[in-house]
Amino acid sequence: MNAMKGTQSIAFSESPYLVSAGSVAGKKEGDGPLGNLFDMVSKDPLFGTQTWEAAESTLQKETAGLAIGKAGLTPRDIRMAFAGDLLAQTIASSFGIAEMDIPFYGLYGACSTMAESLCLAGMFVDTKLASRCLAVTSSHFCSAERQFRFPLEYGGQRTPTAQWTVTGSGACVVAGKDRPPYLRAVTVGTVEDLGVTDINNMGAAMAPAAAATLLHYLKDTGSAPADFDRIYTGDLGHVGSQLLRDLLAAEGLLLKNHVEIGRASCRERVS
Repeated sequence: MNAMKGTQSIAFSESPYLVSAGSVAGKKEGDGPLGNLFDMVSKDPLFGTQTWEAAESTLQKETAGLAIGKAGLTPRDIRMAFAGDLLAQTIASSFGIAEMDIPFYGLYGACSTMAESLCLAGMFVDTKLASRCLAVTSSHFCSAERQFRFPLEYGGQRTPTAQWTVTGSGACVVAGKDRPPYLRAVTVGTVEDLGVTDINNMGAAMAPAAAATLLHYLKDTGSAPADFDRIYTGDLGHVGSQLLRDLLAAEGLLLKNHVEIGRASCRERVS
């Protein structure tokens, strides 16, 4: 059974592991330095559909099918699916895996949805509420722009702090202890609001929560940054990454092994 650690963390005793993973991305992502790591890259941003929202549903369905197939399983072998996206009513997830007939929890954690789905899948497997779970999330640049900022047809000018929402989806099948990579522990973050209201500077809005969660994880588990080869964050961008380091430095923590995935996907190859 899992055990509470400190004030916000849970350590897994059975060490759930990632049986398989699937990934599908759009053309822009495929042209980047991580392009050869995706299972599939589509040159058609609509993924054969008529709307951006339907495209994201198709994107997620393909990714979930890839992860399940690579594990040598069928949807009937999956006890629970934890899936989310960036759209209202999580419609990309609802329609994306509807045909698979898997018991479904819809998640909305925005940029944290993949981590959230893995955390919950790990908890269900570790407590033996489920033998196998699917964790999947997706986003689509065009549907996200229409949802949160301005439709592409508006032609709004992007600011220097604006991030580019990925067109892509990732999925993992999580099961009981067998082989690495394992899920060892999770830390549930708190809402940290420093009053950032600029929708084009989400990195600044998210950096305080990223810093607080990392500090709690290290304290709860008795770990130090040097215990890890890399400490990854997602979606902070250039501005948010610098703010993260500044916030941690103010607490006496200097990160030397931090990698921001959003920046890495644009400028360096991660293996």
